[in-house]
Amino acid sequence: MVTKQLTGLPDEADVRRADSLGREIFSDVANKWALLIIEALGEETLRFSELRNEIEGISHKMLTQNLRMLERYGLLERTVHPTVPPRVDYTLTEPGRALRVTIEGLCDWTHRYLGHIEAARRRFDA
Repeated sequence: MVTKQLTGLPDEADVRRADSLGREIFSDVANKWALLIIEALGEETLRFSELRNEIEGISHKMLTQNLRMLERYGLLERTVHPTVPPRVDYTLTEPGRALRVTIEGLCDWTHRYLGHIEAARRRFDA
């Protein structure tokens, strides 16, 4: 995996620039599965199977990939308990909880404008 490195230049956070670290992070984190994982975790600590049950339609592979990416970015913590069988818990970090506030706003927006959007889609498709 090739990843951009922080060099201290002000353009690195500009998500509109194709070569920015900000865009790389934005692109990875702003996918439907990552957003749903963050929303599902909320203030809770959940196991892998609990997360999978919370997010209808996510495959084992996609949940694993997105959990690893979110852990890599420091948005969630993975705790492995030394039990047999092993138990792994996931919880949001402070940056992950801060991002969740934004995701909750997006969810609220969706609920508020769902009827408007559906009506616009019907008009467009007609």
